[in-house]
Amino acid sequence: VQLVESGGGLVQPGGSLRLSCAASGFTFTFSSYAMSWYRQAPGKERELVARITSVGGSRNYADSVKGRFTISRDNAKKQVYLQMNSLKPEDTAVYYCYAARGSFSSWGQGTQVTVSS
Repeated sequence: VQLVESGGGLVQPGGSLRLSCAASGFTFTFSSYAMSWYRQAPGKERELVARITSVGGSRNYADSVKGRFTISRDNAKKQVYLQMNSLKPEDTAVYYCYAARGSFSSWGQGTQVTVSS
């Protein structure tokens, strides 16, 4: 099982980035896995940013990103995305892709997002 994130980088406050997570090697069909984005800032615990369920595409967001971030998935491409708008310096963190189905879970290696002028 492999999750590979991409799309991170340096952006100015108020800017946008789109993160992607490509999945491969799953035992079951990709659409059956709930997918999430987490982030971890220096000196802080890893926190849930957004989650999208396997069926129906129900979405949940951390209060700190509601209205600014959007999670989506393309089951045919086995990818999940995080569109991040109106970025703030406090959004600076390593962003991780996370997959879960029953007792199974897997993490990606992370992608750095830095919001700074």
